[in-house]
Amino acid sequence: MSTRHKQVEIAVDGQHIDGTLVAASHAVPGVLLVHGWDGSQEQYKARAYEIAALGCVCLTFDLRGHARHAGQRQSVSREDNLRDVLAAYDVLVHHPTVDPESIAIVGSSYGGYLAAIATTLRPVRWLALRVPALYPDAQWEIPKGKLSRSELAEYRNSIVAAPDNRALAACARFSGDALIVESENDKTVPHPVIESYLGAFKHVKSVTYRCIAGADHALSDERSRQAYGMLLVSWMTEMTLGARAASGLLRPAPSSPA
Repeated sequence: MSTRHKQVEIAVDGQHIDGTLVAASHAVPGVLLVHGWDGSQEQYKARAYEIAALGCVCLTFDLRGHARHAGQRQSVSREDNLRDVLAAYDVLVHHPTVDPESIAIVGSSYGGYLAAIATTLRPVRWLALRVPALYPDAQWEIPKGKLSRSELAEYRNSIVAAPDNRALAACARFSGDALIVESENDKTVPHPVIESYLGAFKHVKSVTYRCIAGADHALSDERSRQAYGMLLVSWMTEMTLGARAASGLLRPAPSSPA
């Protein structure tokens, strides 16, 4: 299936953040891809093309504090970046070929944390979180770059109950399908964080958990990146094909004559 793309500017708080809209012909689902702290939309463009080829419209974008807006790194807060995610979501959902009831958000690390929270503010059918980060609710509007790393490390090494954290509470309310991907050798998002997220999903249609053997937080080696790409595309294929079958867009193959 052929794909096309165009550069877009996403308005938020009187500024504009950069994005790339990747679309396939006759696309129905919309997929928003959210990078992590220290990342950029470039990390998700290859994934966007792969998912768009399934028959989706994909939007990648740069959170403020990154890429063109790197100068705001020490002033941007979690509230600011959540507003970025919501603004990007609104651009995606208003694309003329996107089904507003078939939206997926894919987030990595900090982007996964923001994606989880976004499900309480916008309709989301599918939620894919790779090594989702976790932050205490306190100091929400403090610049993200000024949060104590030692305190974060301590927080992430304990199991957190869903009612005690905004992102986990969002997961507890989420009623769609979820994917959680862990890296075996992750020092930034240790296993207790993954346990906390998995434990929060109480009302989902399905939850899929995978751990990439030998991978670090950033997926530094090509093997790990390929493994994640295959996982994500396989899961999205299962989700979108299931949605189309349920809506009657997929017709059963004709039976062979006797």
